[in-house]
Amino acid sequence: MVEMLYHGKVKQVWSTEDPDIIEFRYTDQISVFDQIIPSLIPRKGESLNRTSCYWFELVEKAGICDTHVIEMNAPDRVRARRFDVVREPGEISRDRENVFVPLEVICRHYLAGSGWRRYERGDASAEEFGFEPGTVLHQGIKLPEPYVEVSTKFEKFDRLLDRKEALEISNLTDEEFDSILSIVVEVDKIIESEASKRGLIHVDGKKEFALGINRVPVLVDSFGTLDEDRWWDAEKYEEGEIVQLSKEFVRGHYLSTGHHDELYKARNEGTEEPPIPALPQEIIDKTATLYADMYSRLTGNQF
Repeated sequence: MVEMLYHGKVKQVWSTEDPDIIEFRYTDQISVFDQIIPSLIPRKGESLNRTSCYWFELVEKAGICDTHVIEMNAPDRVRARRFDVVREPGEISRDRENVFVPLEVICRHYLAGSGWRRYERGDASAEEFGFEPGTVLHQGIKLPEPYVEVSTKFEKFDRLLDRKEALEISNLTDEEFDSILSIVVEVDKIIESEASKRGLIHVDGKKEFALGINRVPVLVDSFGTLDEDRWWDAEKYEEGEIVQLSKEFVRGHYLSTGHHDELYKARNEGTEEPPIPALPQEIIDKTATLYADMYSRLTGNQF
């Protein structure tokens, strides 16, 4: 019997008639700061699914790594290989195959978002991001080299991990871990090449993996969209202006209203979180247009 296996913040995972295949169904929900906003963005799910499938196809054609995609069977749905999910840290045995890797891999090319906020607070140095000691950084500066970091997957809130803890949680070997990090950098080269042709800067993004037969890394979930990645307008950047073309636009709304400060104050104090307010209609309309336009801009295809 076909049933929903999992409901995330913006997508659902359904079983299919084949036990080795699952179906991702992308909704029009939108989330920020690990909260689901009580507003729907028209055709957002279609934009995410079609954009992600576009990148998966390019990765496969380039022969960078295996992916989980079998076929896009509807504008907002994709059939994919199914992998076992083990949520307990460190419980994946070293000989286990066809299993989800319980990590998120973030690759940064410019100093923005939480990376910039860490630097601004003094929690991260210029040297950490690849600059010479004593370099004073500014928001939006291009990093000397891709900066790859890893965060948790199954904790309530994302948490950055050092290499030691990432290996303990995933039980990957050093070679498997390094292989995944290398794949992320190679995938981002494709994204950067395509985005630059269309006047876009790929700022950063996250990716997820599984281990397939013989524990070969498999790129899974979705990536290269407005939900997982951050994008800027290249022409405006050259003029000294950062124009957000991603979900950071919605985050900015809640930063400006003070909700972000209230939310993280409650989380730090362990008190009840304030519910996230709905988006104004003006922001909904603007966001829907952004998702539709960015699909066309990223892929070169009509939405």
